[in-house]
Amino acid sequence: MFFVFQSKRNLKTWEAALLCAFALSLLAACWAQGRQRALADGLIRLHVIAADDSESEQALKLRVRDAVLAYLEAKLDGAADADEAAGTVRAELEGIRTAAESASEGRSVAVTLGQERYPLRQYGDFALPAGEYQSLRVTIGEGEGHNWWCVVFPPLCLRSAESPAVQSVMNMDDLRLIRQDEGYELRFRIVELWGEMKQWLAERNS
Repeated sequence: MFFVFQSKRNLKTWEAALLCAFALSLLAACWAQGRQRALADGLIRLHVIAADDSESEQALKLRVRDAVLAYLEAKLDGAADADEAAGTVRAELEGIRTAAESASEGRSVAVTLGQERYPLRQYGDFALPAGEYQSLRVTIGEGEGHNWWCVVFPPLCLRSAESPAVQSVMNMDDLRLIRQDEGYELRFRIVELWGEMKQWLAERNS
């Protein structure tokens, strides 16, 4: 009789522990979704794709990148938020393409603005978690070469995450998330696991 009672008590303890673990996982997932979405809503990424992986085309990709960044720096200076910046980018797509083609040495260039999924990327003094971001995509020629990623708004391609221009449009929670301190790997992994789970569920239901 005592053995049966003890087993039931242990089972209830195990169930409670499992419930607590599930609740904590759900809270972490909700936090991850909210933080990644909030971060993504404040950014415009830049994705430059080379024609191929030859050394000359990879070098050309960087020259095109520089031309695009130089063109947009003044255009986006003073933009209050990502929505305003996106409106400017959308209005300047033809100008961006012309700037890119000025450095493309005769290669065709396609320029679009839309949602795009990015992997985890590490930059100088910051990193960004995997997820969907609004993206300025610049494709050179056939677009079969390696990519170059950064952030065109706020101007993280050109400036440190500590710069006043960046801090003026990013709140402290976002800055703490992207800074490369000792805990960013764990924070990002939670975000990425949640994204992977959502993608898996979507594929299962499609």
